[in-house]
Amino acid sequence: MSSVVASGQWVLPESPYALWVRGELDEYLWLPERLQVEVIGGEFVVTPYPPVNHALMLSDMKEWLFRAEFRKEGFPWQVVQRVGVDLAEIGDGYCPDLVVVTAEVDLLARAEDRYLRPDEISLVAEVTAYPSAHTGRRPVSGKATKWSGYARCGVPYYLLVDRDPRQPGVTLFGDPNKAEATYQVMGEWKFGDAVRLPEPFDAEIRTDAWRSWG
Repeated sequence: MSSVVASGQWVLPESPYALWVRGELDEYLWLPERLQVEVIGGEFVVTPYPPVNHALMLSDMKEWLFRAEFRKEGFPWQVVQRVGVDLAEIGDGYCPDLVVVTAEVDLLARAEDRYLRPDEISLVAEVTAYPSAHTGRRPVSGKATKWSGYARCGVPYYLLVDRDPRQPGVTLFGDPNKAEATYQVMGEWKFGDAVRLPEPFDAEIRTDAWRSWG
């Protein structure tokens, strides 16, 4: 059974973003719980939840960041998985695979029932999954993606783990240009390499067990 990504326009009482940020978009779309909905480029995008291999790669990232925290006294970062990010500036709402925030942001967010804001995120990571991989990459046809959305809102670092068998690997983007909604490439690695996150993170992520979806 193949997976299908649905994206587009709908007859809704308000914009997809307005409904998403209030947690009501799923209800209007009559979505089952096993599907995830995001607003990318002003349109809703519905995708199946990812498979086990995808989740294990996220666990690997979290473990290696935890090891960095264990090694360094006063390590200021916290890792959060599957959290909503409200990009109010562009009217989008994402659910990234993993975000890295400061301990200060972590404590603040725990006290409030809300989504994270882009200015609270130090690094965001996305792992591509079939068939929605294009939504995490840089745009190729002028249509906005999460890559351009994160850049437009000034998220400092974007770590993209691409599992597409035609181009598997890891790319770290940084130095966002908000006006042009673009990033610079800060590092590229193949699966099996040690991904080295630069300062201020100064952490290593091993990818020996990572595989493409093919």
